[in-house]
Amino acid sequence: MANLHGQHGRRRTRAEWWAMVRASPYLPATVLVLLVAAAAGLFAGSYTYALANPTPRLIPIAVVGPQQEGSVQRFLAEMQGSLDGSLAVRDYDSAAAARSAVHEQQMFAIVTAQSPGVRLEVSSASGQSVAQLLTQAATEVGPTVGIPAEVIDVVPLQRGDPRGLAIFYISLAAVIIGFVGATQFSVHASALNPVERIVFTALYAVAGGFAIAAVADWVLGALRLPFLESWGILSLTMFTSGMVFTMFNTLVGRWAILPTWGLMVLLGNPSSGGAVSWPLLPSLLGHIGRWLPPGASVNAQHTAVYFGAHQHIFPFLVLAGWALVACAVFWIWRNRHPGGRSTENAHTARSGRREVLGEKLAEDMP
Repeated sequence: MANLHGQHGRRRTRAEWWAMVRASPYLPATVLVLLVAAAAGLFAGSYTYALANPTPRLIPIAVVGPQQEGSVQRFLAEMQGSLDGSLAVRDYDSAAAARSAVHEQQMFAIVTAQSPGVRLEVSSASGQSVAQLLTQAATEVGPTVGIPAEVIDVVPLQRGDPRGLAIFYISLAAVIIGFVGATQFSVHASALNPVERIVFTALYAVAGGFAIAAVADWVLGALRLPFLESWGILSLTMFTSGMVFTMFNTLVGRWAILPTWGLMVLLGNPSSGGAVSWPLLPSLLGHIGRWLPPGASVNAQHTAVYFGAHQHIFPFLVLAGWALVACAVFWIWRNRHPGGRSTENAHTARSGRREVLGEKLAEDMP
């Protein structure tokens, strides 16, 4: 009966039962079992939804000269039918202007009339999945309409990265290790004060960014990186990811890994455009991915590696903006952060050291 009644045989109240449950070591374990199971399902669902069946939604392509030219018009009409009307076609007066738009990553391909047939210039570096889709459609459409289609890859991928996934992987490493490092600080270096925590997060971000770039380029040779720029992007990504966890650790305490994982991994990585180009992603993910740290990191790195002369400031602003907001939230509500040292204890320790030093000096004086 001891488990059903309190002292003197009195039946426990609901509040007492709840207090007993909260004090039990099985409650947090049970909650974690449920959370881990839910996280596993959400993780599989988010990646499967975004990446398992890429579908064209809006693919910008350039046409040099008037679309009304017979061969080009019939070829484009058949391509539109093959791709469910997903081509967004724009006219350009010259091949140079169209290629400039490809290098600015505004267009994914160029269609030009030639004798005989048409020429389709794709850019695997702009998105291997999109280039593959357009190439396949063109090779099927050409014989159907009796128009020979020559397909040329004008910005090919590097030899060590034939699937175009290496940039996604190194960015993924920076994102995940970035916030894992911050979680380890919260466990093994909890005594760090706010300024120290930010400084040490920056230090492991710089070291980690260098390590990722060095392994991908110097050790494995998967990518020929513009090393300093790529190192900087990876370091900024790691710092941003670490500070996002620190921000959530300030706001929700020990459960900070949940919103961090949801934002950076469940939502951010599938929508980044690294594994599947944004024109093939579900429309919502294609739009929001560029505003999240993983997508900004992939965009900045992708442009640095393949379109260095046309780098954009937008992904750097996204990363810096998230880092600034995270640091600001952490700093404003730093007293809520579970880590840090007591300033009172630190002051007492300093005073104690001064007193000991003073006594020692007094003893040494004649």
